[in-house]
Formats: sequence, structure tokens, C-alpha cells
Amino acid sequence: MAISIYIDADACPVKTEIYRVAERYGLKVYVVSNSYINVPRDPRVERVVVGDGFDAADDWIAERAGPEDIVITSDIPLADRSLKKGAAAIGSTGVAFTTSSIGMAMANRELMSNLRAMGETTGGPRPMSQRDRSRFLSTLDETIQKLRRASRAG
Repeated sequence: MAISIYIDADACPVKTEIYRVAERYGLKVYVVSNSYINVPRDPRVERVVVGDGFDAADDWIAERAGPEDIVITSDIPLADRSLKKGAAAIGSTGVAFTTSSIGMAMANRELMSNLRAMGETTGGPRPMSQRDRSRFLSTLDETIQKLRRASRAG
């Protein structure tokens, strides 16, 4: 089984961490963005620059990610699409999206969007902390191990 990691890269603060983990496990990484992003010179790391259409990067990832893959995104609708295709989805703060948690995340996103539309100041996401980076690395490692065990069992 060949696990691939798809990064929704335009606003991803943990790309460096992903590259290190992927190198350790020998995994293929797709760095998908709307603009040019520097990536390591590694044959397993592939830069994918999509058009600047709305959700172009999300669409590219959602069309390709499947049951043996991991999608790294802070975009809740993309996480939902990825889960529906059987992929694992992890937010950049290390919170794994699951089929049981995604409904609440989608509802919360909709609520916040409605509040902003009504003029409420909801604030943005809090800054990335060292604890978030540590949790992200742990969650990514656990997810890779779980996918590897599943492929050996299946």
C-alpha cells in the first residue's frame, strides 16, 4: 500500500513538519496550492499549482485522495469531502477530522459564517502554538501507523 499525503498548502503552517515525517516513512507528498510554493528537492514531494479558481486546490485534492491517503487541511468542507472518499483528514493544529466529528464542524462553520454575515466580529483562528505543532506531529504519526496496520490486516 502506498500512503500519500495531500497538503492544502496555501495557508498550511505545518508543511516543514509534514516533509520531515513523510521523509522518515518514505511517503509521497502532494503540495497543492493556487500559487508557486517552494518545496524540498525530493522526488517524493510534488508541487501542484492549480488555477486560481475558487476551491481549485480543494477540488484537485478531493478528486484524487482515497482510502490510503491523508489530507492535511484547515478547510472543513474539504475535510468532509476527503472523509467521504475514505481518506484520513487532519487539521493543521493536529485535530483529526472523523466521520462522527465532521457534522458538528460543518454546522459550527456555517454558524460562524452566518454571524460574520450579520456583522458580528468572530475573530480568526488563534495563532499556531508549539503545543499545536506537537499535537499535529503526533496525530500525523498515529494516522500513518493506523493506515499501515490496516493495509497489513487487509
